[in-house]
Amino acid sequence: MFLQKLSLVNYKNFDSQDFEFDRKINCVVGDNGVGKTNVMDAIYHLCFGKSYFNPVSSQNIKHGEEFFVIEGLFNLKDREEKVVCSLKRGLPKVIKRNDKAYERISDHIGLLPLVIISPADRDLITEGSDTRRKFMDGVISQSDKNYLRSLLNYNKVLSQRNALLKYFALNNTFSDRTIDVYNEQLHSYGNQIYESRLGFMEALVPIFQEKYETISGGNEVVGLDYQSSLKDQPLIDLLKDSLQKDRMLGHTSVGIHRDDLLFKIASHPVKKFGSQGQQKSFLIALKLAQFDFIKKQSGTTPILILDDIFDKLDESRVAHIVKMVDDDHFGQIFLSDTHAERTEHIVAQIHQTYKIYTL
Repeated sequence: MFLQKLSLVNYKNFDSQDFEFDRKINCVVGDNGVGKTNVMDAIYHLCFGKSYFNPVSSQNIKHGEEFFVIEGLFNLKDREEKVVCSLKRGLPKVIKRNDKAYERISDHIGLLPLVIISPADRDLITEGSDTRRKFMDGVISQSDKNYLRSLLNYNKVLSQRNALLKYFALNNTFSDRTIDVYNEQLHSYGNQIYESRLGFMEALVPIFQEKYETISGGNEVVGLDYQSSLKDQPLIDLLKDSLQKDRMLGHTSVGIHRDDLLFKIASHPVKKFGSQGQQKSFLIALKLAQFDFIKKQSGTTPILILDDIFDKLDESRVAHIVKMVDDDHFGQIFLSDTHAERTEHIVAQIHQTYKIYTL
C-alpha cells in the first residue's frame, strides 16, 4: 500500500498544498514551525480519522477559517482508494471512501494500516496507563474488528455502570439485580479483550526484543510486561469483590480499563533508568514491532512515518535504524527532519527511490 497524492486545504498551518509522493521514500525537510509534522499528521488523519497530535478536531482547522479538507489517493492492493476527511466548525467530521461517507468512523479503522514514530511517543513512557492501553487498543483494532467492537461495547457498559453507581449514591438506594446485569456484560466483553491482549503481547514481545537488539547493537536487555488484574481472578469475581469500594468511589475500580504495560531496561523501569537515547530506541523498537505485527495480521504492508526520529540519537543507532529500513520488508516511508543535508545523507544510504520536499 502507498499514498500517491495528498491535498490539504485549511489544515493547521496550510492554506492549500498538494503533494505527489514516491512509492518508497519521501522526506519532508525545513525549519521548525514550517509544517513538516503537520504533513505527517494529515496522512495519519486520513488513515485513522483523527489527528495523532491533537484529538480536538476543530483545533486542526487553520486559524481564521471555518473548515478543513484532507484528500488522499492511495494504492491499496493494486486498486485506487480515494479518502477525504473534512470538518466544518459546529458540524460532525465526515470521512468519505471513494465518495461514499462512512456511517461510523470506526468502520474506516484498519483499511489503511499505518505506523507513526514521533517524539510525541515519549508520552508512552512518561504518561499514565491510559496512554499505553490506547497504544495496545489502537494496534489490535487495526486488524481485528471484533476487538474494536468489544472495546466500544465494554466502554459503553462501563459508562452505564458508573452512572448507576452515582445514581445509587445520590438517591441512597441500591439494586443487586441491576448491577449484576452490568457485571455480566463487563465480564463478557472484558474477557474477550483480555484474551486478545494476551495474544497480542505473546506475538509482539519477541519481535520487540529483536528490534531493540538490532538498534542498540545487542548491548542492552529490555522487557515488556502486560499487567492486568484478570491474571489473578475472573472479572465477574473482581467486580463482586470491589462492589463496596465502587459504591464509595462512584466508579468502577477494576477491569480491563485499568490494565497497563510495564516498560523495562535491565529489569528496571525505562522511565527512571533509561537514558534519552535508550528511551527513544525503546520506543522505536516498540513501533517497528507494531509494524511487523500489523503487517502479518492484516496482510498489507503499512505506511511507516518517521517524524523527527533522528534527533537525540547517536550516529551508531541512526545507522542501525537506516540499515533496518533498507529492506523490501518495508513499503512506503515518510521521514521529516530539520537538517536537509543530514536527511540526504541518510536516504542516500538506502537503496530505494526517494523524493525530498522542502517546506
